[in-house]
Amino acid sequence: MASGIYQRGEEDEGVHGFLVDDIVKEVHRASRLSCSSCKQKGASIGCSVKSCRKMVHFPCGQQLEFIYQFTDLFPSFCREHRPTQTCAVPPTGPLSCSVCLDYIEPILSYSVLKCPACHGSWFHRNCVQLQANNAAQFFFRCTICNNQDSFQEEMHRMGIYIPERDASWELEENAFVELLQVYKHCDAFTCQSSLGRDFSAQSGKFEIIRCSFCGSSGTHRKCSSLKANQNNWVCSDCKSVVDGSATLPRHIHSPMSERHEKRKRLSSGNPYMQSKRRLLHTSPRGILQELSSQISGDQPGGPLQVQEGQVLEAALSLLRRPNFNPERGLTVHFAADHQHHGRGDLRRFFCHLLRHIQTSAIFKGPDGEKNLALDSQAVRQDRYYEMGCLIALSMLHGGPFPSFFSKPLYFSLFHFPKDFHFSLGDINETWLIEKMKKIKESKSVEALRAAMKSVSEYLEMAGCNREVKTFLEKYAVLDDMLNFHMMVRMQLPLQRFREGLRTLGLYDQVQMAPEAFYQLFCFPPEKLCADSMVAMFSPQFSERQEYREREEVTSKHWQQFLQECEEGRCASSLEDVLVFATSSDAVPAMGFVPSPTISFLPVADPSYAFPQRQPDTNRLLLPITPSYAAFKKNMEYAVCQVTVMQDS
Repeated sequence: MASGIYQRGEEDEGVHGFLVDDIVKEVHRASRLSCSSCKQKGASIGCSVKSCRKMVHFPCGQQLEFIYQFTDLFPSFCREHRPTQTCAVPPTGPLSCSVCLDYIEPILSYSVLKCPACHGSWFHRNCVQLQANNAAQFFFRCTICNNQDSFQEEMHRMGIYIPERDASWELEENAFVELLQVYKHCDAFTCQSSLGRDFSAQSGKFEIIRCSFCGSSGTHRKCSSLKANQNNWVCSDCKSVVDGSATLPRHIHSPMSERHEKRKRLSSGNPYMQSKRRLLHTSPRGILQELSSQISGDQPGGPLQVQEGQVLEAALSLLRRPNFNPERGLTVHFAADHQHHGRGDLRRFFCHLLRHIQTSAIFKGPDGEKNLALDSQAVRQDRYYEMGCLIALSMLHGGPFPSFFSKPLYFSLFHFPKDFHFSLGDINETWLIEKMKKIKESKSVEALRAAMKSVSEYLEMAGCNREVKTFLEKYAVLDDMLNFHMMVRMQLPLQRFREGLRTLGLYDQVQMAPEAFYQLFCFPPEKLCADSMVAMFSPQFSERQEYREREEVTSKHWQQFLQECEEGRCASSLEDVLVFATSSDAVPAMGFVPSPTISFLPVADPSYAFPQRQPDTNRLLLPITPSYAAFKKNMEYAVCQVTVMQDS
């Protein structure tokens, strides 16, 4: 930090590029300078403002609240000339430090800082410096909004040192030593070893054999009556899963698994401690499937009864059940239907539900680009939380994904893309747009002041009503107004909406990989084509040759039918065919479970002239028809019957 020395050498020269001769000269220079704090000689650090003559030692400067910037030329600034932060909207109510959670005085100062992105995260300087020391460059980000780039840039400016290394928990010595350990413990009901369950011989009857599936259980050969040449052994837990007689146990009580669970609990409170390597190789579909594995069993309140035209009301009544638990399974029954299709009805329910959510009062904007709208009644009823929760349930129950989010809404929720900026087109209030257009079109200071006066009450509330000296300041005023309207004014609805999306951990996973989920939230689903439909449905042919030949002919009819649907030469569309087979008009974000298949109906029975559907298992049963014309006619009739019924 010394003011009179520069890095003139390469990294391997001198002391990290600082040449020895330069260091000696700087020592001589500093020996003549007195510290402004302790009055002793050797003060090598001066304020970077040329007109300022304050000189300090490094620790003395900390006592005088100097700011040292650990970037670029490593400048230093005294208390009078140091950089400061501003707060456009003063916070209301008591605040707590986002790191230590203790009370914090909401007044920006040397010891109190805030996040430049969300304006909702405040912290003590010592706390955020401690966080930077632990998280380092890769993981250091805002604890509230998860912003990294602008947050680190602002912290550098305010004198926070961010080490250029991996996080401290990644560098912990022997942190992953358990991965190098081999499980050696006999878990048999009765252990016959006189030396105890932890004894393992190199070979023979007291050699420990581990489970070939989980590797977290073991047995001596003699304790489980294993032969000398038998190396494959399966523990009782894994055997019950393979046999289908039980579900996989949630916990395997072994020393390594207990250590793993302890580390998992410690890291669950800090999303930055989750493995960055897993996210690099996991797609949104894989993440959603992993999250949906938490769902098991049936809803305690029984199946959800859905009346005609009452899909949203039924969903809200589900959330308001006193025994509602998102980790429990969900079954849906439509009152107008006499048949029950299990998963198919569930997908159909969420397809209708997402359409109702998109057109609800809390969303405004053109189709496919919806923003959250401020609705006081919805705030009182906590409707924002409920809508976020329903969207999360849809994505994790195999329903459609919310492809109607606008880019401003996605940025407000997940701060992606990082270079995004709000514009006038993102605002839904017509009166405010007209006022802001007058500010934007101002050509002089007088015109700008007049335009600002016409909306002075709103500027006062936004905290950006200030005296302007040039008409070019209109751009800063517009930016402040846009940020206030889109972020601060909508802070409570956005926060409750986020809390709803946190159901089963969805929001946290999207926040860790916002780029991967961007396509699912802000763009319509990929349009179906004949080739993708053919690849989606796997045919299951018979083993007998005479049947297989007829089935292959029907399979070619199926492919031709899909091609004509794509070209518009059929009464049905590809989406109608997908609804017929799966009760969904688009591929869910987590994919179809199980994968769609095609089977073939018996040849001899004339009652099987029309195709049949099993949407619960995504199975389509096609009739064996030698003529393509008859196949097409029967397919169109069956598909149209189902799609008309479901649309009603």
